[in-house]
Amino acid sequence: MKVLIVEDDPLHRSYLHEAVCAALPECDTVIEADNGTAGEQLARHHETAHIVMDLQMSVRNGIEAARTIWKERPETRILFWSNYSDEAYVRGVSRIVPDGAAYGYVLKSASDERLKLALRSIFIESQCVIDREVRGLQQKSLGQVSGFTDSEYEILVDIALGMTDRAIAKRRNLSLRSVQNRLQQLYDKLEVYQTAGEDDDGRFNLRTRAVAVAFLRKLLNYSALERAEAELKEWLEGR
Repeated sequence: MKVLIVEDDPLHRSYLHEAVCAALPECDTVIEADNGTAGEQLARHHETAHIVMDLQMSVRNGIEAARTIWKERPETRILFWSNYSDEAYVRGVSRIVPDGAAYGYVLKSASDERLKLALRSIFIESQCVIDREVRGLQQKSLGQVSGFTDSEYEILVDIALGMTDRAIAKRRNLSLRSVQNRLQQLYDKLEVYQTAGEDDDGRFNLRTRAVAVAFLRKLLNYSALERAEAELKEWLEGR
């Protein structure tokens, strides 16, 4: 068995190497990459089906690397090992997992035993292992716990990219009224309002305020917007 570790922090890479060797005596080769681009290349060269992947890396993040790897080899088993449980990351991972894939999302704060159990469960038993905190955010992201639906989240990302209502409607194949209704639902869920009355001086631009609150609540982050900007450019070029 080959295991590829994709992690930009040398100490974390060393720790993962030891964890893989301890948890997986079946593993005879451990390959290491220090960024997502190198990880993609090594995964392709070694045809490894077992990968431990950091999410936030300075050169090509884990979500983009995993997207490419899964596109080429959807049977690959990936354990995401991250400091972050932001909803933006959770949604990003959920969007790219192939149907039936065995994968995991474990926080770096998890115990040694938890990490080793996840490695065996995913790579040997083909099970999915998701930390409880991350699982709760997944449920929210699916709209199961008063979270945002996928369509609402798409519009949140679009306004963060600076798109007008009409441009959003065209991109998402919606009517202008549907876009405006979903914007209002976003404002309600983010608790972004303009008060009516004598004291209302129009102090907030609701779109800008909604994006600011979304960042503070970790619904959006740099990686999510970087990915969204690339998708927007593809859409504009394809028009």
